[in-house]
Amino acid sequence: MDIHEYGSFDAVALSELIKKGEVTAAEVEAVAREAILAADAELNGLALPLFDTALAHAGDGPFAGVPFLIKDHGPVAEGMPFFLGSRALPGIPAQRDTDLMTRFRAAGLRTLGLTAAPEMALSFATEPLRSGPVRNPYDLRVGVGGSSGGAAALVAAGAVPVAHASDGAGSIRVPASCCGLVGLKPSRGRVTSGPDLGEPMLGMAAEFVLTRTVRDTAHLLDAVHGPGLGDKYTAPPPRRRYVEELTAAPGRLRVALTTDAWSGVTVEEEVATATLEAGRMLEHLGHAVSLATLKVDWDAMLRAITLEAVVIASMLIRAPRPPDPERMEAVSRRLLRLAEGYTAMDVMNALDAQNRVTRSVAAFFEEYDLLVTPTLGRLPAEHGTLRYDDPEHTWASWLDDMFAYGPFTAVFNVTGQPAISLPLGVSRSGLPIGVQFVAPYGREDQLIQVAAQLSPEPPRGPGGPLGAPRSGWPTGPAAP
Repeated sequence: MDIHEYGSFDAVALSELIKKGEVTAAEVEAVAREAILAADAELNGLALPLFDTALAHAGDGPFAGVPFLIKDHGPVAEGMPFFLGSRALPGIPAQRDTDLMTRFRAAGLRTLGLTAAPEMALSFATEPLRSGPVRNPYDLRVGVGGSSGGAAALVAAGAVPVAHASDGAGSIRVPASCCGLVGLKPSRGRVTSGPDLGEPMLGMAAEFVLTRTVRDTAHLLDAVHGPGLGDKYTAPPPRRRYVEELTAAPGRLRVALTTDAWSGVTVEEEVATATLEAGRMLEHLGHAVSLATLKVDWDAMLRAITLEAVVIASMLIRAPRPPDPERMEAVSRRLLRLAEGYTAMDVMNALDAQNRVTRSVAAFFEEYDLLVTPTLGRLPAEHGTLRYDDPEHTWASWLDDMFAYGPFTAVFNVTGQPAISLPLGVSRSGLPIGVQFVAPYGREDQLIQVAAQLSPEPPRGPGGPLGAPRSGWPTGPAAP
């Protein structure tokens, strides 16, 4: 297997080759290491050099031998350091696996390295001062989104078929949109956050993966979903395996579509056009599509998201070795000061805001089965656009800038519904455009059904890292 052949396979296809004995897991790892290093030299997607040896994993899992990367967003794998994208954290080794990492290992995923993230995972641009900007394989002049940006760049380039990601305000879906990937944020409680967290960021964050195909997303969700021991709450169990939803008919859905941002910011024309085209595709498939939107109290949403960020900062402040603020970027320093002055009344007001937004959005899904929006409000931004290290930023001005770029995703972190970004558009300049689909709470099955309906056959022929997306692979919707 050569590097370009390797890059043309998704995780399911690679695992099938290994199971059939057409290639060994060791051979796949060797070519994956070559691909990752080649892609990283151009894209800067790794937070550290590759691990000397792959992390321990099951040899009989559904993805046995498939190359994998984990995100630098906090303790994930026992013994592996994390930096949270910051120069102020000296590579703290994780004391144990998260429950999700245990499931990744049991699935047989062969973890080879750590992907870059913005400092404190608090930006829609992956440009940490610690390791520098991550470049987009479709156009090196633009970014990859955030905060799972390193993962997105390397999956899009064909360096790995799938990589760990997390989403606290859009951090799976935004990079998916920027890099032409499938990015599912599961329902609140669908994927366990244990054992060290009862609910990640007060229920507003979720962990999963970034993939190039819808079928990989379905298979991975089957492998890792479900409660952990002692979880505070869990999403309702699925009716059947998610893989079965790839060929299941969703019926005639009541679909609401909007290209208007709840914050009132302007959405770029090409982004709006791609979203409207997705609506036309759904109509062609027999769904009832209407222009409609839910009502969102934007100020309440911002208060809830601020509480999530304060929780992250408070965890660092309480750490045995708290970070040196002088080595942190400007917005991080602002947030640390905000967290130090946050009161119990501030927490209660923010939780009340989260509750009000959640109730109003849940009521909307009594009338509609699906909401379709852009994932981002703009095309992938040039490096430096968001200015996380700008000392002129206040916390409020930072949120305004970040959500002017990506106004559609964070609401569903606050409310807990599952949401997926699909690569359904390409700009005139050749950049990917993601469209977001949101379902009622617990209905990942419905998202997978619709995603499979909208997706063509898997790509054939050579793919691979180093420029493959820029030469046109993949350019259309994700494969089932």
